[in-house]
Amino acid sequence: MLHLKNSDYTPKDAKTIRSDARDLTYGMSVVIRDCRISSKFIELDVSVHKDNLELLLEKLVSIGQIDDSRHIIEEEIEKNQLIKDGIFYFNNERFWECHEAFEGAWKQCTGNEKELIQGLILVAAALVHYQKDEDTICLSVLGRALEKLHDKSGEYYQINVDRVKQKTIEMLDKKEIFIFTF
Repeated sequence: MLHLKNSDYTPKDAKTIRSDARDLTYGMSVVIRDCRISSKFIELDVSVHKDNLELLLEKLVSIGQIDDSRHIIEEEIEKNQLIKDGIFYFNNERFWECHEAFEGAWKQCTGNEKELIQGLILVAAALVHYQKDEDTICLSVLGRALEKLHDKSGEYYQINVDRVKQKTIEMLDKKEIFIFTF
């Protein structure tokens, strides 16, 4: 996962940036799977051998300066830490990573808590689609999130569930997507 600093791109630029990144790395043993745009970052899902990482970063500098690179691996992490990580990622517009962290926590839950976390996962997943300029899919996934959250309320860790539901309803009613924090 690469995070480049975003100067002035919007989610509408995601497909173009993904294509540009592929062009810039043509001939390298690199796979650029996806691009998501937040107000802070250009997030690229890439597969690259560690020996080629520096060259990859040099080639992508015309798109943005490197902010962070992270090797994503599946690992066992305690539920409380995953939720804390998920909140951090959500509040920093790193919705894909939020989705992954909450999914790890979801696997450790049962009953109503499991359904609540699934609703939060769906909110994050919806915003991943927004960052890829897929607004119709985003709104559809938000609808599914609301179904999971409809009878949930109160505080979950540091997340105001009622506020999440209110923001989700607002986006669905207006058919306008916006970013908010937990």
